[in-house]
Amino acid sequence: MKKYEAMFIIKPDLSEDEKKALFSQIDDAIVKNNGKVLQANVWSERKKLIFPIKKQHEGIYYLVNFNAPPEAAAKIRQAYKLNESILRVLITKIE
Repeated sequence: MKKYEAMFIIKPDLSEDEKKALFSQIDDAIVKNNGKVLQANVWSERKKLIFPIKKQHEGIYYLVNFNAPPEAAAKIRQAYKLNESILRVLITKIE
């Protein structure tokens, strides 16, 4: 199991219920790929983006630290690309 950190930029116009459901989906995708979420929280609410992403000028930053097998990282990243509420995702391996 390797340690990873994932930063998500999420659409800012989601309701509280939609955000909670999305955060749950993010965590579930990690668990479904034999991973374990260590820590997950909102890093920044409605932060202005330097350049527009998918016509959005602001975003919510969501940070997740997790353990997962090395081959699971690509599968997890692919699952997040399918969600339109996620503007960007960056997954990095922590040494």
